[in-house]
Amino acid sequence: MDNSGLGMTTTFCMRDCQTVVARVAAMADNGGSPAIQETGSANVKIEIYDQAYNVNADQNEQYLQELAAYVDGKMREIASATRMVDSLKVAVLASLNIADELFTLRGRQQEIDGPLRKRVEKCVALVEKALEQSN
Repeated sequence: MDNSGLGMTTTFCMRDCQTVVARVAAMADNGGSPAIQETGSANVKIEIYDQAYNVNADQNEQYLQELAAYVDGKMREIASATRMVDSLKVAVLASLNIADELFTLRGRQQEIDGPLRKRVEKCVALVEKALEQSN
């Protein structure tokens, strides 16, 4: 999929490896190099579903490669299961699949966080009460 002479650059800001913010900007193909290069970031080439992307990685290049491999694997899994050849449709279905995984994990995390938070609050109250009694 050649975007009519347009290159694609994605910038990932990986602060604590849990927050990934992606900003995608189309730019004129400048001999393979980005028209605007952010300082302090490494230009990394990743491949997803046989398409190469130049990505500016602020910190962890290996993490970015793992993300790309995960997305690639999901797309190939969807393409194989559906025998779909349209890469855009495959990408949308893979995105839905990944979003489902995210929402499922968020739900599980909330199930754990609620009771855990109550126990922590109870422990804090007990410690505060013990401190008050010792004074």
